[in-house]
Amino acid sequence: MDELTRARQKACAGSRLSFDEALLLYRKASLLELGQWARAAKERHSGKNVYYNINRHINLSNTCTALCPLCAFSAKQGDARGYILSPEKVAEMISRAMQETPGLTEIHIVSSLCPDTNFSYYTDILHTVRKLLPHVHIQAFTPAEIIYFTKISGLSIKEVLQHLKDAGLSSLPGGGAEILDDSVRQIICPDKASSAEWIETMKTAHSMGIPTNSSILYGHIETTEQRLAHLFKLRAIQDETGGFGAFVSFPFYPQNTKLAELYTIKPLTAWENLKFIALSRLVLDNIDHIKAFWIMLSEEIAQLSLAFGADDLDGTVGEEKIIHAAGAKSGSIMTRKKLNDMIVQAGYIPAERDSLYNIIKQAVPS
Repeated sequence: MDELTRARQKACAGSRLSFDEALLLYRKASLLELGQWARAAKERHSGKNVYYNINRHINLSNTCTALCPLCAFSAKQGDARGYILSPEKVAEMISRAMQETPGLTEIHIVSSLCPDTNFSYYTDILHTVRKLLPHVHIQAFTPAEIIYFTKISGLSIKEVLQHLKDAGLSSLPGGGAEILDDSVRQIICPDKASSAEWIETMKTAHSMGIPTNSSILYGHIETTEQRLAHLFKLRAIQDETGGFGAFVSFPFYPQNTKLAELYTIKPLTAWENLKFIALSRLVLDNIDHIKAFWIMLSEEIAQLSLAFGADDLDGTVGEEKIIHAAGAKSGSIMTRKKLNDMIVQAGYIPAERDSLYNIIKQAVPS
């Protein structure tokens, strides 16, 4: 039996793939084969359910010390484009979200590495949100931000996380991972957390009972091997800690970035996005949920990805600035009805969830 046939048989059976097998399938298997195997894997994890939640995204600031070449959102200190939300402004946004979004279950907060703040600003934000929404899940601050907080506070990763948890933090998003290869990070995000720091933050959070998501930003200067190696690093972490609730793949948008000025980077095609989602589902056999983030993929490709291994469309969102600054053309708001319709049309059961994948209700649109 040749290596490709063996890899195909393992993917079909749901057996754990090696790196070489995953790479071979990436290069040699057809998209429809990958979709068939990934769809079966999805159904082993979550049956016919496809999940979403009622959430609201808040980007606290864009003034940043890192100014990563991959980012179109950040602004230098003193730039007229820069902003930072006060706790009062966040409270105003939360109050409006409560009125506009019945059934809100999650507030999702990410920020820049803002030089105009101290660590107490972030705990104050959490206290503000928690006071207004005592029972809502607060998913906030990527590992890159956590590492920055250690630098501005003099605290350890564990101490920073404990202060945030005490202030109301429920979980960490998976962002800031980009590609977990420092040879790539030195080019795309040289002044942000290293691979080791990202991994240490996630492992520390998991050891403290703080769940997290995981992610990748792909389609820029990384090789296929580096892209897949990233997945295998996440799988190894999950084997050790079990703390990742979901994985989300972020296709890179080059528009308005310095990286696009230095390298010829073409936006990823739908074919490539679907292939990578399918491979992610096959490789990450120990992470239950694979998100298709409709804001980045488009509604159409996110819906199609449900046939390629994804089982989660994220949520209603409400506002998003970082990805749109780099050229995303999607909207920022999705309704329950639209999410339900997308899922039903794809042949699955809409499952409105909380942030830990407890089902709130399974809803079929009228």
